[in-house]
This record gives sequence, structure tokens and C-alpha cells, in this order.
Amino acid sequence: MSDLLRELHPQAERIAALLRARGEKVAVADGATGGLIAASLLTVPGALDFFVGGGVVYSFRAREILFALPREAYAGMRGASEDYALLQARAIRDNFGAAWGLAESGSVGGSTHPSGAPAGRSVAALAGPGGEFTRPLDTAFDDRIANMAAFTRNALALLEETLVSG
Repeated sequence: MSDLLRELHPQAERIAALLRARGEKVAVADGATGGLIAASLLTVPGALDFFVGGGVVYSFRAREILFALPREAYAGMRGASEDYALLQARAIRDNFGAAWGLAESGSVGGSTHPSGAPAGRSVAALAGPGGEFTRPLDTAFDDRIANMAAFTRNALALLEETLVSG
């Protein structure tokens, strides 16, 4: 994974510069990415200037702790969906006191997803002062490691493109 972090480091530096210039910070809810979104951003020295924190949401217990939402908040939602990822983006932003919340919810493959989402399905969601945005991705692959990398790239691209355009 160090090769992936080296690949994503220049993008993380651009994101850091954009957030620093705006005086804003981001909180991250990594799902199927397993912490790679946060790890990518943390490759930038002085990340405390733009990164508040976050967590890996890989179980219902982690979801309860990080988002502090009642189960009813998820009524009718399925993992790896736009509404589910947006709910997480809002919650991580609010609970960490950040300007932006970036969340990813997906099914990396290699096992059955609890919601039945197909392997290779991910949704990145971003909530912040510029609005709310989602970016679905379907790789159609069952390659767990390749999907984790693709899902991370997708989430970081959503963050960078939104910051550039807003």
C-alpha cells in the first residue's frame, strides 16, 4: 500500500493547499477503503492544519460510535448507496466539528456485503459549505485490494474537484 500512498501524495498535497487557503478542515469516514483516504491525507506534513480526524466505519458498532445517530436515521437505507454515504458525510463533519465531511461506503469484494451490494460498488460523499455531493463508482471487480485503491482514488477526486470548483 505504500506505493498507493506515494501515488496519491501529490493529490493529497493539492487538497491540503486548497483547504489551508480556505481555512477549512475535513473529517473522514473511511468505509470499504479501510483508512486509506485518511492515510493519504496524512502523508502531508502539518496535516493538523486541514485534517480533524475520522475513523474506519466497518461495523455497526463503529457506525454507532462515530456518527452517534439513532438507528432510525438509517431507515430504508442500504450500504454503498448515495443517501447512506451522505448521511455519514454529514455526521462525521458535524461530530468532528469540521467544515467538510468526506465518507465512503462500498463493497470491496471477497465476501458478501451485509446489504447485498455487489462487489466493486462504492459511493463517495462530501458535505460542506459548498453543498453536498456524491460520486458513485462501479468497478465490476471482485478484487478486494484493487477496489480499496479505486474507492480511495474516487473519494479523493470528489474532494479535490469540489474544492477546486468552489
